[in-house]
Amino acid sequence: MPRPAAREACFYTVTFVRNLAPVELLTRMGVDPETLALRDVTDLSDDLGEDLFDDEEPVVISGIDGSWTWAWEQGGVHGLDERIVSRVSAGTEAVVLHHNEKPMHWFTYAVDGEVIVDFHTLQAIEPTGQDPAGLAGAMRPLGLVPGQVAPLHSVLALVENAFGIRLRPPGDADDERWSGRLLPLPPPPPLPDTP
Repeated sequence: MPRPAAREACFYTVTFVRNLAPVELLTRMGVDPETLALRDVTDLSDDLGEDLFDDEEPVVISGIDGSWTWAWEQGGVHGLDERIVSRVSAGTEAVVLHHNEKPMHWFTYAVDGEVIVDFHTLQAIEPTGQDPAGLAGAMRPLGLVPGQVAPLHSVLALVENAFGIRLRPPGDADDERWSGRLLPLPPPPPLPDTP
């Protein structure tokens, strides 16, 4: 997975999906098809450099690590949007990891379009989702206990320990990876009128 540039070192969103091709993952995330291409680091900078950190239309880079395909958002949070999580996990499973400078981690685990476990570390964690305790066996030894503040790096350890996802820097800078610019997220649907 790509190493973050200086500006984004404190702000990133990575979406991991099991057994899905990079182009399919980026398509499900809403990449602009006109920007989708195989690029090395130089091409990425030349083609999309001005937009690398755009939060509305972030640049996303994808690759494969074992059975997981990852999509690294340079400056956005599309991967946290429930509609995106539902699409990318349809027929498979997805893990989304977000980090920002507050500091905070946000973790989402989804299977076949449904969020199973979701929590953030801005305050004492309170998992939500279809089965909030579904990962308790993997979370508890790391200090990720409901009602308690998460220990530093515990969410990263959860991603590695529970799913076998390796969080590591990429290979050679000349490696080509699928990349593109994500289209802006549509506004959320309106809330139903109440009588």
